[in-house]
Amino acid sequence: MFCALPLPVFHPLGGLSSVQSSIRRRVALCKVPGTCRKCRGLIAVDTNPKRTVSLIRLPSLPRKGRIIISTPTANHKPFEIGVYSFVELTPEPASGLAISPAQRISNLLETMELADQVGLDVYALGEHHRTEFLSSAPAVILAAAAARTKQIRLSSAVTVLSSDDPVRVFQDFATLDLISQGRAEVMAGRGSFIESFPLFGYDLKDYNELFSEKLGLLLALNAAEKITWAGKHRAPLHNLGVYPRPHQAKLPVWVAVGGTPESVVRAATLGLPMALAIIGGMPERFAPFVELYRVSAADAGHDPATLPVSINSHGFIADDSQQAADDYWPGFSLMMNKIGHERGWNGITRQQYDASRTLRGSDFIGNPDEIIEKILFQHSIFGHQRLLLQLGVGSIAHSKMLRAIELLGTRVAPLVREEIRRRNVKREE
Repeated sequence: MFCALPLPVFHPLGGLSSVQSSIRRRVALCKVPGTCRKCRGLIAVDTNPKRTVSLIRLPSLPRKGRIIISTPTANHKPFEIGVYSFVELTPEPASGLAISPAQRISNLLETMELADQVGLDVYALGEHHRTEFLSSAPAVILAAAAARTKQIRLSSAVTVLSSDDPVRVFQDFATLDLISQGRAEVMAGRGSFIESFPLFGYDLKDYNELFSEKLGLLLALNAAEKITWAGKHRAPLHNLGVYPRPHQAKLPVWVAVGGTPESVVRAATLGLPMALAIIGGMPERFAPFVELYRVSAADAGHDPATLPVSINSHGFIADDSQQAADDYWPGFSLMMNKIGHERGWNGITRQQYDASRTLRGSDFIGNPDEIIEKILFQHSIFGHQRLLLQLGVGSIAHSKMLRAIELLGTRVAPLVREEIRRRNVKREE
């Protein structure tokens, strides 16, 4: 197969360091994304011609239809599995009935407590400012969960930093860190929903600039007790201290990425962990982003082996595979089609949904054995260190949500951790 990419103008054949310089270039795309004999393994990161495209070299040729990326071998911490939620408050599709906001929060805290008890590693809450979601203030809910849990890490997913004040974000999560005795994390993102921008008085034309500036301030606050700082979108700070300080030496700050090379390179250059959202399409299509992240981190002087990658996806687990699919579909389709209509997307069909549940689809929906197989399959692609599943895109019966968390913690997580540990040991032999 030969791609349509012209030689030699856009092919960074001189080495991987030229990846970053190609990010802002527009190039012709391969008709079929994959390996090209002419460009020796370079592929286009993005298959949408309306977006900027970058090129990278694959570390090895596809094998059995999948792209293999080497796994960093340093710091063999156990593989982490967790849950994230936007605290949905949508009616139950069959009856049209919705529970009260107070009951929904109560149910959420019960699921977070159970996740801790069954040994899951992370519970994360996204920030949203819509009628369908209750999590406009994730740090407040996470603080309530901190008082009821012992081990599980508590994170945002994401904090829409572009429309927030980094000083308050730092103070909120430092306080959460004290309450939880060192279990708080911040997952910062630009935000895939835009409701917070007019709500807090920000202009969408500053979307990228806001995030870049505010992320820089958040990192500065995290690094030093007193700082002097000046920027365009916030009042300056002159040798001011920001309190309280967290229980940990520093708050772990992740950068959430939805699929733009610029965001990947930003996280890598700053030496920050990356959370990659995969909520559609074949996972192999996202492998170049992970490789770009590790290459860019190395170019910036960071050791990629010390920088974890999280994959964040939709998922649901039941004892029976078909039951899991049938339980998840009504609320999922209702929510996805509503959001899709707002954004001009075509609605999702049951056929597309069922395809997403297959091994090479994006969604983790099935019985424990299927979920284990899919996690390990994706680990062979990405070599990632964490997986977070959104177990409820729309409404799910509370009893079924509790069972899903129980299965994830007791049936899935132990086997996945052990198999990945075995793989890491074997790789070093």
